[in-house]
Amino acid sequence: MTLALEYPTLKPLAPIINEASVSESKIYTQMLDELKRRRIPRTGEFLYFDRGYYSYKNYVKGVSKFKIVPVIFPKANCNFDNLFGMLSYPLQIFDSKMNVGKEMEIYRKIVSKLTSCLENWTDLRPIRSIIEDVFKLAKNTYSLSILHRYTRRSATKYCCLNVLLVGVTVASGIGDKKALQQLAEY
Repeated sequence: MTLALEYPTLKPLAPIINEASVSESKIYTQMLDELKRRRIPRTGEFLYFDRGYYSYKNYVKGVSKFKIVPVIFPKANCNFDNLFGMLSYPLQIFDSKMNVGKEMEIYRKIVSKLTSCLENWTDLRPIRSIIEDVFKLAKNTYSLSILHRYTRRSATKYCCLNVLLVGVTVASGIGDKKALQQLAEY
């Protein structure tokens, strides 16, 4: 299961159920399509992703196709020069129906925000940490790590129940790091 959370409220937004052993970098577009369907990400909004989503192509897709700032925590071997070299204006900007100047400015702002975030990505570790605590809560406290279901329908129901429980837990006021860790270890 892949789960999108709203930050800083940590409320669940969109769960996606996939087959086992699917690489996160391959379901990146599926997750963004689901969020777009729900009209969640706005132009220029920050979306934080775990290292599993790391791929130069995912950065480019997030910026050019979805017009978001995809803050994917980089791996140790990330070459920022190569990444920023891949971020050029998408061809659809030059469509005759669009205001080219406005679209170019939006794209420039998104790339600028992404650049500043990635240059200082170590400052974002507390955000990543609290999101990981929410996932530990789902896995440990609500037994999502032991998913012995034999049909997709059964697995979907079980996962949705867990997402609901995580949402209720966070909505009831358990949203700070210490309380999440204590509940996850319970």
